[in-house]
Amino acid sequence: MSCIARRIFTSSIARLPPSKSVASSSLRYRCKSTSDAPAVKNAATGEVASNASTAKVSADAASSSSNSAAPPIGKTVAAMSLAIATVMGGAAAAEVATAPLVPTFDPKKERFDQSSFIGRLSKMLLGCDPFLLTYSDEKVREYKAMVDNYEFLLKNLPDGVSEKEMSRKLWEAQRISSAALHPDTGDTIPHPFRMSGYVPFNGPICVAMVASTSTSALLFWSWVNQSQNALVNYYNRNASSEMTNETLMKSYSAAVGSALTVAFGLATFIQKRFSPAQAKRMMKFVAFPSAVVASSLNCYIVRSPEIDTGVPLVDADGSNVLPNETSKIAAERGVISTTMSRALLQAPVYFLPPILMSTFPPIKNAIARSPILSVPITTYLVLVCFGLGLPASVAIFPQMGEIKVEEAEKVYQNLRDEDGKPRSVLYYNKGL
Repeated sequence: MSCIARRIFTSSIARLPPSKSVASSSLRYRCKSTSDAPAVKNAATGEVASNASTAKVSADAASSSSNSAAPPIGKTVAAMSLAIATVMGGAAAAEVATAPLVPTFDPKKERFDQSSFIGRLSKMLLGCDPFLLTYSDEKVREYKAMVDNYEFLLKNLPDGVSEKEMSRKLWEAQRISSAALHPDTGDTIPHPFRMSGYVPFNGPICVAMVASTSTSALLFWSWVNQSQNALVNYYNRNASSEMTNETLMKSYSAAVGSALTVAFGLATFIQKRFSPAQAKRMMKFVAFPSAVVASSLNCYIVRSPEIDTGVPLVDADGSNVLPNETSKIAAERGVISTTMSRALLQAPVYFLPPILMSTFPPIKNAIARSPILSVPITTYLVLVCFGLGLPASVAIFPQMGEIKVEEAEKVYQNLRDEDGKPRSVLYYNKGL
């Protein structure tokens, strides 16, 4: 989810029935993002103050509210669970809808057309499905064995099973195994750092940040947030080139440190540079740019060692054309495109929830009747937008990038294929 949603949460909390305890606790509400760290406490204070007039409820509702209203953590957790289930349902619907169109299985090809955005989105939507986390390592390896023995399975179909049905089973086996195993190393990716684990494992962090009541707690969960972002970027990198532990630690420290510095530094600068009235107005716009910069820095710094080592170039069948060589040019393109997709992820999380909450009648009416529902509803919308926005942002660029041979290093130019024809295009895994 996105920390830029902090602004959305702050505005939502302003809708709670006014009371001294609520006003005090609302200043400390926080939420987390895929990429930026939360703003400082004064930022939340200014945001609540600037939105209080637009978020107030009727006097009758206010007078009937309890003066000891507490943060709706239980409802927020329930909303988080419902959001995860919604994302899972979306992936299941996509799989069922595309089942009649499955091509004959071939592990060197794709189930969906990767030359189109819709095809890449379909692939990523299924790949980011939280339900994939429910498969044990043993089952994942069994499905991987099915994929490895696909030729035998297609040639020896069980009675009553058609080739299309077997192909669908094999595509599903590949989806399950590839979500858990790194494509370059074959190693198991820890659950919290899989693309399918982003929404469910970021959800508890979000709730913890919402419930933070001290600066130390806020800083701790901000560190957890950016650490997870860094590790997701690391585990989903192009791992064909080795990265030393020293390089990894330097990249991690630089990524987390720079992301937190940007997020907190920008808010602090505005607070010191401008008058309180101006700062209150400007703090509304801090979240989005700080999220974009922080997430981009985090991704780029963690992945930047790939540029120094380069990545292998392969042909259309995935075979390494020069086993002892790597391309730094292709590596740089892969890192930059991944960094851009992380930045673009912020947009749907930042813009869609407030638009829906202010224009969609059922949501507006529910909050008007019970203002305390504003935080759980915001939690649900932000997580769903993140769960669906993540595959969309990753799908902007194909996972297997292509590069013309004349744009690559000289060693890759003038290569010929098995038929003796000059190679014109080569491919590389840009990572996720």
